[in-house]
Amino acid sequence: MKNRMLVALLIEYKRAMLPLKSILSDLSESQFLEIRDFKTTDPDCKSIATVINHCVHSGYLYASYLDTITKDSTWIEYEKTINNPIEAIKELDKMVDYTEAILKKISHLTDKELNTHQLKARWGVTFDVEQLLEHAIVHILRHRLQIENFLKA
Repeated sequence: MKNRMLVALLIEYKRAMLPLKSILSDLSESQFLEIRDFKTTDPDCKSIATVINHCVHSGYLYASYLDTITKDSTWIEYEKTINNPIEAIKELDKMVDYTEAILKKISHLTDKELNTHQLKARWGVTFDVEQLLEHAIVHILRHRLQIENFLKA
């Protein structure tokens, strides 16, 4: 890739995944599926499985927003349900690989050119490319912390 900002953010995205994948690698299927939060009304936050499914779905969503910058964009809605931690690790890796492929398609653009693109998310927030990638990284970090807290309880 040519654009150094995209390279740096992709490296940090991959780094953010490492401790999450390490946690997942130590879990049994039953630990992965076990309901952890009985009080939440958010269906994406009840178990480690629901959190991971949400993370992977969101990762593809972020990549699809980035792909709208290209002339040949393809919108992908991740619809698979991940049911075990080994599968979760594989799907996180696939999601990051997909994101990397999208970033390669836009890596010829300068930071200034990338910043001309405003990506309006369906949840009402408008991001530039850098902000969306930073959001993707922090999204993984926040949910890793949530999973760590689940396992402490």
